Amino acid sequence: MCRSIKTLRPPAIPEKATEEEIRAAALQYVRKVSGFRVPAAHNREVFEAAVDAVAEATAALLDGVQVRGGRTAAAAV
Repeated sequence: MCRSIKTLRPPAIPEKATEEEIRAAALQYVRKVSGFRVPAAHNREVFEAAVDAVAEATAALLDGVQVRGGRTAAAAV
């Protein structure tokens, strides 16, 4: 997969992932599967829609995933 996409959940990161981190991961994913680093003008709309959809799905996943046996951000303080 894309090595530049990092894990966005605790304990890999100490706090909740930001919107910017989620969008960056989504962008890397869409770039990887589409084969385009920057889409041509005629593909820009569908490319951006895909990034938005992946970012939304990622945020939903991170909001719902439960980590067992790991320290929570609140417990780390």
